[in-house]
Parts: sequence; C-alpha cells; structure tokens
Amino acid sequence: MAEFVKVAVRSEIEPGQAHLVEVKGQQIALFNVGGQFCALANNCTHRGGPLADGELSGYEIMCPLHGARFDVRTGEVLGPPAEEAVACYSVRVTGEDVEVGV
Repeated sequence: MAEFVKVAVRSEIEPGQAHLVEVKGQQIALFNVGGQFCALANNCTHRGGPLADGELSGYEIMCPLHGARFDVRTGEVLGPPAEEAVACYSVRVTGEDVEVGV
C-alpha cells in the first residue's frame, strides 16, 4: 500500500501548470488540470527529458526534448518517439494539502 506524502499546497500550482517535487529520492512531476492533480515520474521514457518542464495541454504533457506525449492521468504514451509509459503515482487532496502516494 502506498504511503501518502504531502508535496504541495493546492494554491502553489495553478490550473494548467506543472510543479517538480521530490519524494523519497524520486523526482515527480505534479500537474494541475482544472483542479484535478496528477503525478508522473519526471523522466520521459524516451531520453529522460524533464516532464515537469513540458507543455501541458488538457491531460496531455509533451516532453520538452523530443516531443513525446503522455496522458498525465495514466502515464500512457499518446505520441512518439516514446514507446513505454511513464510511472504514474496516486494523488489525493486533503484540505489544501496535495499528497502523492509512493
């Protein structure tokens, strides 16, 4: 069972934005899509690009290095050149706290 760790406060991440957090030595990209928070491993599976620096459009994040696209809700690949999904983390909001399960 995942342990949930507070990583942010809701107001720190505006809708349509990403935020890089570190939990237990892991870099995690945290996304706010219209008030829904999603979390993925920060490294693109193609060449390790920083997804938190990518362009977020709805539930789709595009890697800033080579344009691979992923669904921030599931980590599934939506467009090449990546072929493997990105690790996805559970997120919960408790009051104003955003927590990620690791």
